[in-house]
Amino acid sequence: MRKKIVAGNWKMNNTFQEAEELISVIAEDLDEKDIKCEVIICPPSIYLEMASDYGEESVLSISAQNVSGYDDGAYTGEISASMLEAMGINYSIVGHSERRKYFNETNDQLAKKVDRLLDNNMKPIFCIGEQLEERESGKQFEIVEDQLDKALFHLNKDEFSNVILAYEPVWAIGTGVVATPEQAQEMHGFIRGLLIKKYGNDVANETTILYGGSCNAKNAATLFANEDVDGGLIGGASLKSEDFVKIIESF
Repeated sequence: MRKKIVAGNWKMNNTFQEAEELISVIAEDLDEKDIKCEVIICPPSIYLEMASDYGEESVLSISAQNVSGYDDGAYTGEISASMLEAMGINYSIVGHSERRKYFNETNDQLAKKVDRLLDNNMKPIFCIGEQLEERESGKQFEIVEDQLDKALFHLNKDEFSNVILAYEPVWAIGTGVVATPEQAQEMHGFIRGLLIKKYGNDVANETTILYGGSCNAKNAATLFANEDVDGGLIGGASLKSEDFVKIIESF
């Protein structure tokens, strides 16, 4: 049975004090509950050490929001996978649409980031998804398949089995517009079908595929009820402890 996951992507939000208060409240609340999924917190990189301390004492796992495509060396401002792994960080988001849009990250660069994570026994949370104009023109399946093919499908079965996918329709991120349950399932089913063709049933059926894009406490249960939706990569709602916990309890 494939793993169910709810991951909270804090993006570039919260002072240190706000971040510590938020994670402490979430950790304390969840420790009192019987949760049915893995919970991952993705804070800004400068809070990772603090977050990992809470992770050691709670049910929380911790993820970076980004990682360098380079190994250690003369790359000012970068953070390598080996640095993250040495801190006990088990995951990193790769390929979020904001990284693609604002920092011009290409599929080739993302493939290198994935490779560095896997080389250091970390799991990528790899984001895929189409722009609004691409969906309106009926190209959403073509776009998603191209992203998978160019950034991930160089991996063999054993390597790919360590990848978590997150489908995030770009038109739904931070807009309040959410894909309907039918749209989410259609795309998630399409993605799993591609994985079956590439890696076979065993790998495809064990791959966790998250939904992201205006997922909140009100619609999470309906989205997660879909056969191929295995949880969520949550943005704004993860910054409110009560809402985030309600999303986690949607399973």
